[in-house]
Amino acid sequence: MGQGVHMQELPGIGKRYDIDLGSATQRVSVVVRRGDIRDLYVFTSKGDEPTAVLELSREQALKLGAVLTGTFFEG
Repeated sequence: MGQGVHMQELPGIGKRYDIDLGSATQRVSVVVRRGDIRDLYVFTSKGDEPTAVLELSREQALKLGAVLTGTFFEG
């Protein structure tokens, strides 16, 4: 996997990607479930409980990714 991204198989569920943000108090995890649903977990402390959780469809995830990478253009 790419530098700072760690993947773990979740049997019967899908895959989890833990993204290292370079901060001891901030991290993001994405679970890609079977059926093209993505769960985005945002952690803002060292604890195990997320500060926010979003369930995204494939289309929503693509739109968010485009905005984050600067490739989203209004038409």
